[in-house]
Amino acid sequence: MPPKYKRILLKLSGEALMGDKNFGLDSDVIARYAKDIKSITDLGVQVAIVIGGGNIYRGMNEAETGIERAQGDYMGMLATVINGMALQSGLERAGVYTRLQSAIKMEQIAEPYIRRRAMRHLEKGRVVIFGAGTGNPYFTTDTAGSLRAIEIKAEVILKGTRVDGIYSADPEKDPAATKFENITFNECISKNLKVMDMTAFTLCMENELPIIVFDMNKEGNLLKVVTGENVGTLVRV
Repeated sequence: MPPKYKRILLKLSGEALMGDKNFGLDSDVIARYAKDIKSITDLGVQVAIVIGGGNIYRGMNEAETGIERAQGDYMGMLATVINGMALQSGLERAGVYTRLQSAIKMEQIAEPYIRRRAMRHLEKGRVVIFGAGTGNPYFTTDTAGSLRAIEIKAEVILKGTRVDGIYSADPEKDPAATKFENITFNECISKNLKVMDMTAFTLCMENELPIIVFDMNKEGNLLKVVTGENVGTLVRV
């Protein structure tokens, strides 16, 4: 089946890379993600990826840790580069050509983020992983994902989570929660649904960039989303 999207940005959470562990990386999860990503690059889909860093470091309360917010955010950015390197290795083992670009310069392990170079990599069929968030404290990796997606002219953000879409309440806590198949940005705001942080969400809304929230942990779901099957929840203008 031909893909519905030519260029996508895949947003993954760092916590997902832990698998059943309490910390760090699970090689089985990385291998499964690499297999799923390869299945869509084989269709000719151009893939960019942003990963969180919560499996390694999550910014904590400054009063509790003694680490100021900006310093903690930089630590989190470095964690996303570690995750990017791990996913890069997994993809290359699966036979996918990749490039890791970092918003913080570290030439020995990653290219600096250059928009036009990233787009050229995508055109050549390479998966581009964006590390180190936006390179600035006080911004989440959700915001980095939205920003990079707009910059590279992605057609959609695919937000891979452990839940199969957006619900009226947390389905893990409320069995009566109902799932939305389609929902508008304004409806998400009025219903106070936490799809992304508000900065990231507003960026997508203002640039009319749709978001699909889906369960990345179910094998084959990524391929179904890209080929237009009714998986997850579509957020649109």
